[in-house]
Amino acid sequence: MHGPWKPVAAGLAFAAFTALSAHPAAAHEGGPQHDVRQPYAADGNEPFPVPAVKTSQIDRGFLRRTVSYKTREAPGTIVVDPQRHFLYLVQRGGRARRYGVGVGRVGFAWSGVATIRNKRQWPDWYPPKEMMKRKPELRQIVTEMENGLGMHGGPHNPLGARALYLWKDNKDTLFRIHGTVEPESIGQSVSSGCIRMINQDVIDLYRRAPVGAKVVVLASHQEAVAGG
Repeated sequence: MHGPWKPVAAGLAFAAFTALSAHPAAAHEGGPQHDVRQPYAADGNEPFPVPAVKTSQIDRGFLRRTVSYKTREAPGTIVVDPQRHFLYLVQRGGRARRYGVGVGRVGFAWSGVATIRNKRQWPDWYPPKEMMKRKPELRQIVTEMENGLGMHGGPHNPLGARALYLWKDNKDTLFRIHGTVEPESIGQSVSSGCIRMINQDVIDLYRRAPVGAKVVVLASHQEAVAGG
């Protein structure tokens, strides 16, 4: 993040919900390798600037691509493998669109099944009370908003350009799949539980994943086996 907010921006999301089992999957890269630079170019069609990503600063294995992927989940399902730092959007024909992600650090990880209840472009961010207690310095960057203390959507908001809100059993899990202002954190376990993506990637996922889509977050022992 640019400006004085960067020290308090990493991992500003919180999640918790009941763990459930999911089917393990196997994946490996397939087909030709495409030029990965163009998908991460600056996007001037957004309400706020989306700068180009310096892909040289990110492990190329975490950049968006289509891969072979064996799973019992139906096309349109999102499968998150926190241990390998990948998110898969299941497609037909044994394929998936794979994105690199940042995940929760030790003590904040979880697993389970949910659905996308709603989606937001340039979402506002409301840090949970538990986070405010852990990080009192957040009071320096939040203001009183309609639903409590928070931050309006924009280029410095920790949720980035998009957010997908996950619910389970008609209850908000407080878990989000969202963008980030720190693309260098992709491939790491640094957040407070939510799944963070490069802004260009979460914009791409937002267009493809409808409200109501199933989301499966694998437990560590259900790690997908990737190769290629």
